Amino acid sequence: MNRRDLLASSAAFLGANLIARAAGSMIVSKLNVPPEEDRHERTFMQWPVNRQVHPDILFLDLLQQTIADIANTIAEFEPVVLLAAKSQQAHARKFLSAGVELWDIPTEDLWCRDSGPLFAHLPDGQLVVSHIKFNGWGGKQIHEKDGNVAPMVAAKLGIPVIDSGLVGESGGVESDGNGLLMAHESSWFNKNRNPGLSLKEIERRLLAAYGAEKMIWAPGVRGEDITDYHIDSLARFTGPGRVLINLPDRPDNEDPFHTAALETHDRLVANGLDVEVIPEPWTRRVNNIDFVASYANYYVCNDAVIAAHFGDEETDYLAVEALKKSYPGREIRTLNVDALGEVGGGIHCATQQMPIS
Repeated sequence: MNRRDLLASSAAFLGANLIARAAGSMIVSKLNVPPEEDRHERTFMQWPVNRQVHPDILFLDLLQQTIADIANTIAEFEPVVLLAAKSQQAHARKFLSAGVELWDIPTEDLWCRDSGPLFAHLPDGQLVVSHIKFNGWGGKQIHEKDGNVAPMVAAKLGIPVIDSGLVGESGGVESDGNGLLMAHESSWFNKNRNPGLSLKEIERRLLAAYGAEKMIWAPGVRGEDITDYHIDSLARFTGPGRVLINLPDRPDNEDPFHTAALETHDRLVANGLDVEVIPEPWTRRVNNIDFVASYANYYVCNDAVIAAHFGDEETDYLAVEALKKSYPGREIRTLNVDALGEVGGGIHCATQQMPIS
């Protein structure tokens, strides 16, 4: 089962010199990545353009419209910056509302959660990028431009880049912003991202990158999708000690994602977390085994939660009610983002927040 097409590539990450210049010889104090529900300065997103990644021009048009729909919706609540090469901006502007700003930073694909900047604060409140090097999910997809996105954004903002010493994606780890992380081992303890590092060392570096104190690991699934089973498609922190998890009502013991999801649920419960379960949709508009139908892959922005609906009236309703309960006082907006599900992700995968300094 492949939840995104695996497009092998030998493209090199070219941002190391940008990171070195931005970080300089700075002595790093303890970092803190704020919870997603804290106030944002803006949201970053990326414009998908690469025809090797998305060879079907009609589908690429649909994908671009979906990214624009998400950006335009978020822009009703906070500023949005869409990253796109200057040569692509006239076309992109046709899809976008006036509330979306364009920055001349070239991209290949749309997954800003993974290739975009992870923002953190130093103890004095200074904003920095806590950098996790993006290598195309272990070299599975071209990333010459996407691999440079985070340091280029930092350079434009004029803020330091602090190298975590890790290769991976922030979609592969969930933080409650209060000292606790959760992740699947398969996305991190993997020869395609961090060869030679022990799980203990990866944990130490992740805790330092986020300013956290404790990690909850679950096994996950290796090699069955391009992300090696990112946690943010399954389970999300909704506050300190609280988790919302999206599980199948009738698990298939032959499906590695189902069995791994149940194991993750049990690990979270065993660690004393308050875990609320919402069901996956029974019916959906896209009838494809590789389609990702994740209610958990929502995005929390200023005063709102932007989430997906999939065409199952009952489970769509249950998901909205769970989000209302988890995020009281915020407007819940749902969108048809089926195009993202067809390429293995969702709204959270396509967004990256910049907290208020």
